[in-house]
Amino acid sequence: MPFELSVDLTTLAILAVVAFIAGFIDAIAGGGGLLTTPALLTAGMPPHLVLGTNKLSSTFGSATASFTFYRRKLFHPRQWVHAIVGTLIGALTGAVVAHYLPAETLNKMLPVIVFACGVYLLFGGTPKAPVDADAPIKKKWQSTQGFSLGFYDGVAGPGTGAFWTVSTMLLHPIDLVKASGVARSMNFVSNAGALTVFIINGSVDWIVGLAMGVSVMCGAFFGARSAISGGAKFIRPVFITVVLGLTVRLAWQHWFSVA
Repeated sequence: MPFELSVDLTTLAILAVVAFIAGFIDAIAGGGGLLTTPALLTAGMPPHLVLGTNKLSSTFGSATASFTFYRRKLFHPRQWVHAIVGTLIGALTGAVVAHYLPAETLNKMLPVIVFACGVYLLFGGTPKAPVDADAPIKKKWQSTQGFSLGFYDGVAGPGTGAFWTVSTMLLHPIDLVKASGVARSMNFVSNAGALTVFIINGSVDWIVGLAMGVSVMCGAFFGARSAISGGAKFIRPVFITVVLGLTVRLAWQHWFSVA
């Protein structure tokens, strides 16, 4: 039965709250998946179902954010065709690989990825946009960048938006706002591509995913408004603390637990 509830109502409510916070944070600084992925794992869902369900909820948030940036003319799809195609192919490939990875491998891999992303967001500096901010967007690295990050998003996903923002500012002459527009839009492409594979393979919990998806959208709406008043400076240390705490919890559960 595809619509059978896999978690109790209390757990579902907690996941919805986590999704709201993740959407709020993602709209400010990116990296909301660093909260939702560990939360789903801690809820006791199998890793393949975690990845598919998280992709469903993430697609809601990335679609909303992507459309917002497009409407405000901060993202122009025609300038990023190579990146879009590369991202889609990478995400489809990554999702297929993730489906065939043994559950034990995913259990042990995800804490490492979450921890690495958390450390990166804690210590990694944000590069400044090049001086010539009006220069044409180069297509040289778009396919490679898109495929690499799309593949990562298909296999795991946490921190992909942050990686997109930073790598785009490093490779292309655009400022932080436009780089965020690229990140959110590419996130939507990779989320949608990977989600398609997970749906085909039956690796999506629809009730949990839709409930979290609505919460992610609500959180993103309020997060975008808060970002204007400098909310990122407040949320960043809280975000890092939660991520590293969840990493310790997952590492203990999957690496050191005797049971």
